[in-house]
Amino acid sequence: MSLMQMAKTSAAVARLKENNIPFISVLTDPSMAGVQASFASLGDLHVAEPGAMIGFTGGRVIEQNLRIKLPKDFQSAEFQMAHGQIDLIVHRSKLKEQLAQVLSLLLD
Repeated sequence: MSLMQMAKTSAAVARLKENNIPFISVLTDPSMAGVQASFASLGDLHVAEPGAMIGFTGGRVIEQNLRIKLPKDFQSAEFQMAHGQIDLIVHRSKLKEQLAQVLSLLLD
């Protein structure tokens, strides 16, 4: 049942794009697995909380399967931003204010 909802949500995001309505993805801790693999990664703008873990699968699984050692901060919001996957890192207490500012720019 939940897998069907991911597809429906992704289709809804596609309808937003068709109508030039921005989709802002707010990533909280953790934003992993199916959420990240589907609609969370479709945003026009990706905003994350400081320190949020963001990725498809956990670091331990990656290390075991690929037999590599990952950086300590791998999959943190800060790591993702440094590698171009996140646009903004905003503390939750400032999120409403920051989103209002971004929306005012996007929907002028």
